[in-house]
Amino acid sequence: MHADLDLLCISVYCTADDLLPERPGNARRRLSDAEVVTLCVAQVLMGIPSDRRFLRAARRQLGHLFPLLPTQDALHKRRARLAETIEWLVGVFAAQSPGATDDLLLLDSTPVECGRSLETARRSQLAEICGYGYSASHSRWFWGMRLHLACAADGTPRAAALVGADRPERETALRLLPQALRGGETVVCDKGYLGGEFAAAVAQLGATVLTPPRQHTPRQPPHLAPIRQRIESVFYTCKDLLSLERHGARTPRNLFARIAVRLLALAACISLNHQLGRPSRAIADYTA
Repeated sequence: MHADLDLLCISVYCTADDLLPERPGNARRRLSDAEVVTLCVAQVLMGIPSDRRFLRAARRQLGHLFPLLPTQDALHKRRARLAETIEWLVGVFAAQSPGATDDLLLLDSTPVECGRSLETARRSQLAEICGYGYSASHSRWFWGMRLHLACAADGTPRAAALVGADRPERETALRLLPQALRGGETVVCDKGYLGGEFAAAVAQLGATVLTPPRQHTPRQPPHLAPIRQRIESVFYTCKDLLSLERHGARTPRNLFARIAVRLLALAACISLNHQLGRPSRAIADYTA
């Protein structure tokens, strides 16, 4: 069986349709929640943040799967309304992957920029949740949010949090890790999580923290660069193939929904790849 966008859409739709409750009949609502969620995942994988352009492309590329498509306004409203449902489905697909029980956990965060002009920061509806943060990888300040992600080595998302860019990493991680840990895991993270208090707090959760050494550290810890590269690869996949930085959201509710859809697309691709015996993050075929 060849992996392609159609196969992924069928997998997402069948899973969502089986698990989501059936809503009461509505003469104005012709598409089910499962169909809307599947369309949102397809939009991410096609790399078209604009709802208007996506619906135009979907008529050509997905018409055989979706004879009926929502209007631009309906897609926008229903995606925001289904934010919690999409977040729940991320966990469903993640549980179908071997990474859900992996004893190695990767922890890091990445910027989610929401605007660049001072006028945007003042007038945007996102101003109440966004903040200014520093991106060491880009050596610059940015205005927006940070996506904190705890994932397995194969990229399976175990827990995620979207918080203001000015929130401390370790504080957010301590709220995030209880959702991802089962007990006995090794958590690999970068130098931003160095600290005895953080390591002790994670130890109380039943896990061990491994971080790169400080300069002039006499003891030689394990070489973590190859493992750390895995989560950098996960974030690169989210930014490049899943258009994380081109989310196009203008309100907090829509921002959370659009980020959740990208995590759902990642989890669904990894789950399907495992079923097909393919590399865990081989997403290129689904975006072709």
